[in-house]
Amino acid sequence: MRPFVTALAALAFAAAPISAQSVSERTIGTATLQNVPAIPAEVDAAVQRFQNYRSAELEAWLADGSILVTTRFGSTDQVHRITEPMGTRSQLSFFAEPVQSASAIPGENRFVLVRDTGGDEWFQFYAMGLSGEPVRLTEPGTRNQAMVFSDDGSLMVWVSAGRSTEYTIHAANPADPGSRRTIAIFDTPMFPSDISADGGTVLLQNYRSNRDSSIYLLDMASGEATEFAPSAGTVDESPQFARNDTSILAISNRDSDNRRLVEFYRETGEMSPVTPELGWDVEAFELSGDGRYLAFVLNEEGFSRVWVQDFVTWRELPQPELPDGVLTGMEFSPDDQSLAVSMSTATSAGDVWAWNIADGNAVRWTQSEPGPLDPDRLAEPDLIRFSSFDGLSVSAFVYRPTGPRDGVPTPVIVDIHGGPESQSRPSWNARAQYFADTLGATVILPNVRGSDGYGTRYRDLDNGPLREDSVRDIGALLDWIDDQPDLDSDRVAVYGQSYGGYMVLASMMFYSDRLVGGIERYGISDFRTFLQNTQDYRRDMRRGEYGDERDPEMAAVFERIAPMNNLDRITKPMLVMAGANDPRVPLSESDQVVDGLRENGVPTWYVVFSDEGHGFRKKPNNDLRHAVETVFLRDLFEGSAD
Repeated sequence: MRPFVTALAALAFAAAPISAQSVSERTIGTATLQNVPAIPAEVDAAVQRFQNYRSAELEAWLADGSILVTTRFGSTDQVHRITEPMGTRSQLSFFAEPVQSASAIPGENRFVLVRDTGGDEWFQFYAMGLSGEPVRLTEPGTRNQAMVFSDDGSLMVWVSAGRSTEYTIHAANPADPGSRRTIAIFDTPMFPSDISADGGTVLLQNYRSNRDSSIYLLDMASGEATEFAPSAGTVDESPQFARNDTSILAISNRDSDNRRLVEFYRETGEMSPVTPELGWDVEAFELSGDGRYLAFVLNEEGFSRVWVQDFVTWRELPQPELPDGVLTGMEFSPDDQSLAVSMSTATSAGDVWAWNIADGNAVRWTQSEPGPLDPDRLAEPDLIRFSSFDGLSVSAFVYRPTGPRDGVPTPVIVDIHGGPESQSRPSWNARAQYFADTLGATVILPNVRGSDGYGTRYRDLDNGPLREDSVRDIGALLDWIDDQPDLDSDRVAVYGQSYGGYMVLASMMFYSDRLVGGIERYGISDFRTFLQNTQDYRRDMRRGEYGDERDPEMAAVFERIAPMNNLDRITKPMLVMAGANDPRVPLSESDQVVDGLRENGVPTWYVVFSDEGHGFRKKPNNDLRHAVETVFLRDLFEGSAD
């Protein structure tokens, strides 16, 4: 498809000294836009084609065998109920703010949902039934997470954090908000994961960093917590009681480069692997309520592979036949006879299936609408690998335009994920599909060193003083682009959000001469100011990944690599976007980089949403975001071509 044509191309990006740069500002909805030109009507129309799809993500089974999903019929995701395969989605929640997730109360047709306000991540819990008003269970001004229930549904345990480094474990009967009580207070992150059958013990995950996570047993009567099977420098996560509470299942990287499903014997702490060395990480697992069936999911080069086995006899079961994609939810039914799974694929936004254990058939429960999109024009990404500066093999997913190109090389958008211990995967990516279709661009999503999904060693290759090695992976990708005859190496832009926003700034520092510009959303512009200003409850966990700014040697590394100290190396136009309520990467990180770029005469557009935080979840805001990105990228590519 031929890119949009505009007379504004290139003219908006003529570099000028700060004395000649004026900042124009206007508002659209909740957004403040600086130096952003008018958005043509045809851009808005193109955006809508890719923003009116719907998805369904599994949240929970209810006691009557119906399923809860989150989906959007308006501006935000809300909870809906489906009573039968391909049945009507009946909306249950009606908040102006999006619902983050929902969990069923065992034995009841009631559930507890999670939402915040304006993206501030001060998550609150609300109990709801199939009708009536939601009832808040948590204290305003706190961040509540990790709810777990007793088998009979009479006890709910969760953790809350305030504006400090304390983590408080609460318990309550979800039917009685007044029953909330404090069980224990910790000065380290503790997240409930399961409750014993007698309600006397809660499994906690102590998540100190992505390299150090362990299991604790919390005595509900005394409030005392004891570390279980200690092992320094390893990751034990998602613990669950098994075999009548005599053992504990967990995902662990002990004695392995990859995360495996393991079983700890509660009396001795001895560990044995449940899954063998498969070369890929186990990303999730579920045990049926009766303890008979075990489902686990492998992350194979980004694709989720669901496996089910008899946990008592270990006999083989017919495996679920599901589309190639990425898991978004999984849970056994209350009668333990079905496994519900929701998947997102590269060409569909997400749907729910229920796999029947008896006959091995997977029945589709939802068929989400693609909106006005033509499925035949959607791109199926190619998985490629390229060699980096030190010989490391790095993977990437490549979305190519599906329309006629007449032999003309396409512009390229390198979209770098956040995390950094995240992973670009072949799930629904409306942004990549939109850019490929509307801008005629090839979109490349690399999994640079430090990404999740490729083992512990790969994940740790960018830690601390090695941070810029991942930026050099982007340089190697640019070399790969140079060698592709269908790609235009003179028209390459970088894109990223959160830590990916830092990667955009760093890539622009290193490779401004090879790039036409960059888009960064709420990126880290200086690790020192980021660590000083991020919310207290996150700071120590982030230090475990990025490094501790209080250490003189690490402070010197941060001083050297900070984009804020290297803005003179960024010479191409930038678009910066942020949410005013971001508790993770505060707005100040974006403010300071915009000011610095403009002081250096770099053309810089800036968009701030007053009702968003870390990530934009409201449809009108995402519509505007895509439109601004379109105009920016189109002008970059056309200006470079000129």
